[in-house]
Amino acid sequence: MKTIDDINFSGKRALVRVDFNVPLDKNYKITDDNRMQAAVPTLKKILKDGGSAVLMSHLGRPKEGPEEKFSLKHLVDHLSSLLEGAKVQFANDCVGAEAEEKAAALQAGEVLLLENTRFHKEESKGDEELAKQMAKLGDVYVNDAFGSAHRAHSSTTTVAQFFDEKAAGYLLKAEIDNADTVLESGEKPFTAIMGGAKISDKIQIIERLLDKVNHLIIGGGMSYTFFKAMGGEIGNSLVEEDKLDLANELIRKAKDKGVELHLPIDSIVTQKIEEGAETRVANNHAIQSGWMGVDIGPEASEVFSKTVENSKIILWNGPMGIFEIPDFAEGTKAIADAVVKATEKGAFSLIGGGDSAAAVNTLGYGDKVSYVSTGGGALLEYMEGKELPGVKALG
Repeated sequence: MKTIDDINFSGKRALVRVDFNVPLDKNYKITDDNRMQAAVPTLKKILKDGGSAVLMSHLGRPKEGPEEKFSLKHLVDHLSSLLEGAKVQFANDCVGAEAEEKAAALQAGEVLLLENTRFHKEESKGDEELAKQMAKLGDVYVNDAFGSAHRAHSSTTTVAQFFDEKAAGYLLKAEIDNADTVLESGEKPFTAIMGGAKISDKIQIIERLLDKVNHLIIGGGMSYTFFKAMGGEIGNSLVEEDKLDLANELIRKAKDKGVELHLPIDSIVTQKIEEGAETRVANNHAIQSGWMGVDIGPEASEVFSKTVENSKIILWNGPMGIFEIPDFAEGTKAIADAVVKATEKGAFSLIGGGDSAAAVNTLGYGDKVSYVSTGGGALLEYMEGKELPGVKALG
């Protein structure tokens, strides 16, 4: 796979697929710009070479064409400041006459941000005609949107076939390299921490990791399906009734492969999912009716943290509880602290996108772990052993 270091962009216009799918508040202000920041090194390399850049991205999930709250125009000023004052123009569509005229007029060192690619329904179908229109906007194609690399969309995959010169940006390359470090380093102990709501979202990654890890820590909502499968009383906690047999099968597989499976001994439980609600600590085999688990408990935090701190390779995907509510965030914070301590002792730690990345960044630990991925779903699929269409298209 060619990277942008293999190309001199002098006098060239790069069509760059970035991942600017950032959260906006009700006033259209960006609340977390990490994905934008992650694209900056690639864009600076293109501009420094004496090239110009036309940027494509999606934002949110618009249903019926253009919507104000999903417009990328809200990102223009902030992008200009991230690029240290580089001139950033905006086109009201990602294809068509206006986009073509503005792209053709770009001077060296200038940037054109296109409107949301998903304002066209054809985008998510990988439509060839839409991709052909996009391809008119650049001389070289660069994909730096790892978070969308598992989607065979027009702007992430199909468009690449219309370019002789195409390459991976720094972010895409770094994401692949860091995932490979975790999967292939061979250093032990290797601990995977899986959290989040559902086992069904993580089945394939758990099954693949069972061949690689020494320790598998399960937290978050998915842990209660395991306890229910083992005959425990879980009160009103989240459970996937149709995955009880699967949970038992994963417990058996871990044992057969010599993997130490760590389930949380206790939980913080509540009757209401809201800040300030009454909470208790409960054993996870005996949660009272009407109460539900919302975070791992103090004993689980201690046991999990010791395991993490003694690890050499750490993969963390998914929080330990409903960390967005401060009262239910202590378990996730404890794991984050343990990952930081292990990293300080020389461990390699990869935080797997999505909510885990948000938790680590919210705590201000982004620069205290080895790598924070920008792609939740894409990282999981890559680590499951699937070929990512956006990466394959650069080959």
